Amino acid sequence: MSSLSTDSAYSLQQKQRIRIAVALFFFGQGLGFATWASRIPSIKTSLGLSEAELGTLLLMIPIGQLVTLPISAFLVNKFGSHRVLPWAAFLYAFVLILIGLSPNVWYLGASLFLFGMAGNMGNISVNTQGVLAEEIYGKPIMSSFHGAWSLAGFSGALLGFLSMQLELPSMQHFIGMFLLLTINILWNKRLLVPEQPKQKEKEEKSKYKPDWMIIQLGILGFFSMATEGAMFEWSGVYFSEVIHAPEKLVILGFGSFMVMMALGRFIGDGIISKLGRRRTLQLSGLLMFAGMLTSVLFPNLYICTLAFMLVGLGVACNVPTVYSVAGKHKTIPAGVALAMVSSISFLGFLMAPPLIGYIAELFSLQYSFALFSLFGLLMFVMVSRMRRSEM
Repeated sequence: MSSLSTDSAYSLQQKQRIRIAVALFFFGQGLGFATWASRIPSIKTSLGLSEAELGTLLLMIPIGQLVTLPISAFLVNKFGSHRVLPWAAFLYAFVLILIGLSPNVWYLGASLFLFGMAGNMGNISVNTQGVLAEEIYGKPIMSSFHGAWSLAGFSGALLGFLSMQLELPSMQHFIGMFLLLTINILWNKRLLVPEQPKQKEKEEKSKYKPDWMIIQLGILGFFSMATEGAMFEWSGVYFSEVIHAPEKLVILGFGSFMVMMALGRFIGDGIISKLGRRRTLQLSGLLMFAGMLTSVLFPNLYICTLAFMLVGLGVACNVPTVYSVAGKHKTIPAGVALAMVSSISFLGFLMAPPLIGYIAELFSLQYSFALFSLFGLLMFVMVSRMRRSEM
């Protein structure tokens, strides 16, 4: 990664403006995804898709993301995240229009594949910018950036709900968001942190192979993202089928998790500053374990709402912390290190929803959640065995 001269190179006002600009790019990424997600029911209906067809199409996004991981790492390492991010963010916003224009499943599938590709390039480059901004500040601020992404998720869902209430066609909704996101890019791109060119000798000597540190960070990310994936896809089903919550209260499962995850990310930087990354990850693992297991042992509406809040707090700071540590790797550039860690971590997000479904089919949904609670315990044990110098 770039080695910036310390915070002395920037005034307090410049630091604050850079932080806002990077946060707004995180917000834009989250808003783009939430905009698409909010209109899935409308698109499903307009194209007459079955549940199976929709499920297959939704896989095109993570496939696009996985295929693009090495490309994203190369582009960020070659040209710098400050150059890649505006183009990736623009493409991410533009593909929304392609999705809105989709006349059939084949066109939609191709558009979602591109959406995944652009999303991954944006993810790697925006997190690299987060690492650089954190280096300028000289203290943990990565969690607040991911908090901006979570806040965008709420905003995008709300705007999607309002657009549907106003019976606004998906295409008009997407065009409006494209214009808004383009303004955000143009307004903030000049404030991104420039990366200094790397020495050629260093690039030739380093083959950028993942070391044990990268693998450990990837596994920690895997545990956290598997838990996130489980909560994103199955929290509502759990409240409906296990807790038998009234239909109007089924949203409490997902809502309680998301609210606390967003809150945890905004307060996470302060916690990390006081406790350190190692202790914060240990605490996060215990919260994940306790929350998931409590929901299994006490399938009660109120207790499970509190339990899912614990899970939300538990996963809040994990990915930002893992990315922050990876981006400061001593021998691997930030963009490459983040791509390596993302490759391992993202597998958790991909495999969690179907795995829970398979286990639930064989045993029960509670059994699935009980097994997934072990990810939090394994995270605690793994972090406890890591050297303090590694965090």
